[in-house]
Amino acid sequence: MIQKKICMLGSFAVGKTSLIRRFVESIFSETYHTTVGVKIDKKLLSVDGKELNLVLWDLYGDDEFQKIRWSYCQGASGYLLVADGSRRATFDKAILLQDRARQEIGPVPFVFVLNKCDLVDEWEIDPEMEASLAAKNWTLLRSSAKTGQGVEEAFSQLARKIIQLVG
Repeated sequence: MIQKKICMLGSFAVGKTSLIRRFVESIFSETYHTTVGVKIDKKLLSVDGKELNLVLWDLYGDDEFQKIRWSYCQGASGYLLVADGSRRATFDKAILLQDRARQEIGPVPFVFVLNKCDLVDEWEIDPEMEASLAAKNWTLLRSSAKTGQGVEEAFSQLARKIIQLVG
């Protein structure tokens, strides 16, 4: 069995913890809890006939008060870059974090996740912004930790990219 470290990167309150809880435990809670430091979960996933044990590192959000400790990301095989579709600033921050992640941990696979697509009436991300990521050949998915939409797909797509690298 293959074991791979996956990091969750994004701004404060974009839903990183909620995505992991939905993926690992199939639950969603309306109660918000700030991640302090890092929380680690595991999930066994079967992708394309291969078993992967994903070790999920839920890092606290990057904002003006605290910055990601990049040492937490060392040894990561990939990451989910998460933005809140109802907050444009988190989209912009995610793009900056991707550039920094490339510098810190190298060109490992990632998937850009626009979370909270259940809040379509509050959406601040326009199609041109999404198209700009597609033009960079980034894998972009919409998700909702609340409804479960796109959550399994995000982790599965990342796992698939990692498998393609290891053969």
